[in-house]
Amino acid sequence: MLGYDEAAGYEEGDLFFGAIVGRSANRIGGASFELNGVTYQLEKNDNGNNLHSGMDFYNQRMWKVKETADDHITFELDSPDGDQGYPGAVHIEVTYTLTEDNAVKIAYHAVPDADTLINMTNHSYFNMDGHASGDVLDQEVWIDADAFTRADAESIPTGEITPVEGTPMDFRTATPVGARINDFDFVQLKNGNGYDHNWVLNTQRDITHKCVTLESPKTGIVLDVYTNEPGIQVYAGNFLDGTITGKKGIVYNQRASVCLETQKYPDTPNKPDWPSAVLRPGEKYNSHCVFKFSIN
Repeated sequence: MLGYDEAAGYEEGDLFFGAIVGRSANRIGGASFELNGVTYQLEKNDNGNNLHSGMDFYNQRMWKVKETADDHITFELDSPDGDQGYPGAVHIEVTYTLTEDNAVKIAYHAVPDADTLINMTNHSYFNMDGHASGDVLDQEVWIDADAFTRADAESIPTGEITPVEGTPMDFRTATPVGARINDFDFVQLKNGNGYDHNWVLNTQRDITHKCVTLESPKTGIVLDVYTNEPGIQVYAGNFLDGTITGKKGIVYNQRASVCLETQKYPDTPNKPDWPSAVLRPGEKYNSHCVFKFSIN
């Protein structure tokens, strides 16, 4: 995983290395949404849109430790009404668990006191050859998805669910990250400067079914991903530009990693037909992601 040696790097950085992202991950078009007939305006921090809920990021706040044991730790955060522009106060807990079979389980739990949006994710940057090994273009990705959410030039979904068949978005057979990433004749890759898209998973929110695999042919290290969410944003580090110095003085250049962000689809608050991120008072938000490691 890419990252920093000191806490100060995470406090100052804006690339979300290893981050908890909330209240709503990914992009919301026009930095606004309507809920119960009321329009809520969010911070415009991405070409007039909202990215990862604006600049007052959850990952740069001080969370409290609620519980700790040899195999897990639970953090908690109280997000007040109006926080980041969202309605309703929400109590949030995130638990990281290490398992005997080499997995990291991330469990998000939240309960609001009013109607609101919650769509959280983890934003770790993975490189199966190690953080200091350069780009991930030779590493292979498999995605259990027949479709993706088409996006415009600002990476806001158009509302179309587009089949991957016959496109560079088809990872139903394991394929190197770099095999088609620069096929900019395919406008979706041109728009995202490579892969930075949401895939519509076939797993039907069944966390027992693997949805994504990232594997290095060099080291044999394999990362399998499981989730109860309907989508996953795969981001291939297109905007890493050599200006970030990470762990042990390593400079992170373009495509030095892959992010695998399990979540509801981007801009889902403005797409009524898509899986909803609305949470009602007393309802419990329970989102789960498993990163399971092995050696092939």
